[in-house]
Amino acid sequence: MSASTELLETIELATGPKGSIPQAAVIWMHGLGADGHDFEAIVPELRLPPSLAVNFVFPNAPMQPVTINNGHVMRAWYDVAFGDLEGRSRRPDEAGVRASIAHIERLIEREVRRGVASERIAIAGFSQGGAIALATGLRHARRLAGIMALSTYLPLGESLPAEAAEANRQVPVFFAHGTADPVIPIEMANASVERLQALGYPVEWHEYRMPHSVHPQEVIDIRDWLVRVLAG
Repeated sequence: MSASTELLETIELATGPKGSIPQAAVIWMHGLGADGHDFEAIVPELRLPPSLAVNFVFPNAPMQPVTINNGHVMRAWYDVAFGDLEGRSRRPDEAGVRASIAHIERLIEREVRRGVASERIAIAGFSQGGAIALATGLRHARRLAGIMALSTYLPLGESLPAEAAEANRQVPVFFAHGTADPVIPIEMANASVERLQALGYPVEWHEYRMPHSVHPQEVIDIRDWLVRVLAG
């Protein structure tokens, strides 16, 4: 089975009353070198309403060598090369991004087969994972609940106008970034938001006084956004 068609390993946590069947889902991708456990602890911190039964799915990215980390093998959604940062944008490893899109598409379809309507599935991610959330969600053929992009940027932006799915032209986008991020400069995030807004996407922008991390206020804002888009 090829890397683009096998189902990724996942960590899953369900909220809501004990024994309830989740009626919504969040597929949440970690950053470079982390794994599916990275955001597992945020689920109880979100303090979602007990009535909202959500299945949180945290996939493990494939293991692969990463050029910028001296070729060390680690979990990565795509390769990052030296010198790929160009001002307010980044040249993507297009093949790697598209392979990861295929992986996440399969996880979306699995949630649908489990009985969760696509419009109650949110795609989320941090850093590299956020890039894949954007790349996947904006191209997904069926309406999604929303896309959460944390400390990240838009990859494959040039091809988006031709590849964007009509079903998600008005999908809610939660875009958050730190003002002191040394890994992905906030200018890259701003440029991504400008591109999305120029294409008509309803982007909800949040910035926090933090580096490449998650801010306590951000957790509160994420909770409010999830309750809003998953309420259905």
